[in-house]
Amino acid sequence: MPSPAEIARLAAKARRAIPEGVVESFWTGPSGPEPLRRIDWPAHAAGLPQARGSILFLPGRGDSYEKWLETLEQWHLEGWAVSSIDWRGQALSGRFGFDAATGHVPDFDVWIEDLAAFWRGWAADKPGPHVLIGHSMGGHLALRAVAQGKVRPDSLVLSAPMLGIHPAWLPAGLLHTVARGIAGLGDSRRPAWKHSEKPELLPQARSHLLTHDKGRYSDEDWWRQRRPGIAMGPASWGWIERALASIRLLEARGVLEAVDLPVLLLATRYDGLVSWPAIRRAFRRLPRAELLAFGHEARHEILREADPARDRALAAIRDFLNRTARVRG
Repeated sequence: MPSPAEIARLAAKARRAIPEGVVESFWTGPSGPEPLRRIDWPAHAAGLPQARGSILFLPGRGDSYEKWLETLEQWHLEGWAVSSIDWRGQALSGRFGFDAATGHVPDFDVWIEDLAAFWRGWAADKPGPHVLIGHSMGGHLALRAVAQGKVRPDSLVLSAPMLGIHPAWLPAGLLHTVARGIAGLGDSRRPAWKHSEKPELLPQARSHLLTHDKGRYSDEDWWRQRRPGIAMGPASWGWIERALASIRLLEARGVLEAVDLPVLLLATRYDGLVSWPAIRRAFRRLPRAELLAFGHEARHEILREADPARDRALAAIRDFLNRTARVRG
């Protein structure tokens, strides 16, 4: 097998191209007639006798799998069969709101049921061990699906999971009460802010919330110019209210304590989008959890960061999966 450095060099070619042999298709889930877009890497990477196992990657709010191609290709070159899927209502899998820009969902249960159904078919079709990896909102939904017994991966990796939102110093219960009141003042599908990734009194550049790597940040815009339908802007007030309701489900006593599989959390202490204190609390509650914490060197999109931080994160994932997601023989 090539070295990690050589694999990283080869994977970088996928940043702005769908790799050869990778299949984009659609899948119909239980939560609506709109087909959901998926992408699948074959089970066998060149030069490897058999698949290492299979990874399902879940992107975040407003995401599309295009911006994660480099990392998905890197895992495939390490021997994994890799898949990813749009969340219903974003990217090229329809919309719940009254415009194409605003991210809305009637309830996070919609996504949990889609994930549960997709996982059943995917895990039956793909070689094990089976790994679930989620970023941000995808990390939240992955953990919730595991905690509720909807999916059962061999290992779970959460990158900057949305286990709390800002302002992080306020309890989720209080934030939920406020969001519920604001959402109820009008159409809950209306956008909660105009620009950027979160409401701010002083606007910040979006890139300053996501990554230090200007090249990787620009990849997203490159794809949006070629596939404009994947673009999404602010969340709705309904999304915020439902997100906080879902966060409170995980905060309930005994929920995370019952998760009995290995979990790796990647987080940055200065995340501008999700709550570092909430991630730290979850780590302490999960019985078999490991935590890799970054400082100012990493922003929210750790797997799209500059090489030093990103390489450290991918090395931690590699080591974790080598220990926890072994082929049973």
